[in-house]
Amino acid sequence: MILKTMYVYIYDNFLRKKNFLPTVRAMEVALTDYGIAGKILRLQNYTDSRAIIEDEIKRGAKTVVIVGNDATFGQVLSRSATCDCTFGFLPIGPNNTIAEVLGIPTGIEASAVLSRRRKEFLDVGWMNNRYFVSQLRVMPAKLEVIYDERFKVTTADKMEVVVCNLQPFFWQRDKKDKEQRVVHPQDGKLEAFIRPLTKKGWWGYKYEEPSIFPFEEMIITGREAFAVEADGKLSKEVKVKIKLAHSKVEMIVGRNRQF
Repeated sequence: MILKTMYVYIYDNFLRKKNFLPTVRAMEVALTDYGIAGKILRLQNYTDSRAIIEDEIKRGAKTVVIVGNDATFGQVLSRSATCDCTFGFLPIGPNNTIAEVLGIPTGIEASAVLSRRRKEFLDVGWMNNRYFVSQLRVMPAKLEVIYDERFKVTTADKMEVVVCNLQPFFWQRDKKDKEQRVVHPQDGKLEAFIRPLTKKGWWGYKYEEPSIFPFEEMIITGREAFAVEADGKLSKEVKVKIKLAHSKVEMIVGRNRQF
């Protein structure tokens, strides 16, 4: 028999909205039917997820389930990736690209995936002494990129760098481009998508086609401070070092996972 105390569910605060309540309630009924209902915690903007997860592990929790979307997933795991537990994910609502990679359907059907407990170890990215699990993006700036200590990438003007771990990279040639292209990250390495920007007269900048660079370690430096977004957290940096972390996350995944 599975003890309820073994499961802890971390709900994103947006799930309190009325339009999500029917799905949340139906999911809770399904979890009870599967015998894996557990303690529910609410995620606030300034919640230290690592502290609360470690506290629950001390109380006997074995599985911590993130309930929400891509932002929820990144917010929790960027702080808690090294916690000694198994993680699950119940995606609800829009903005759930990571769930597709993990092979987890959105909504109540995700409960069945969780109950089967098919587990895989997932890579974790590391950037300037903090972790990221889904994606890191360096906003357009004048940058120099050196990867694997052998190759250097520079441009005459600005460039954007997106490093994918679990979250796919979506891109368009420009604002008028109606076709959205998707590149899925591969397991076992990080991939950088580098897009130069070319000055186009008075009309601003135009994005060029991205180049894809699988790598083990990358160093990005700027002529001045540039903006970095990692798992939804923004910061200003003048230099970032990016690589795979030594640790991995044990995650419950679906049969249709993309790795």
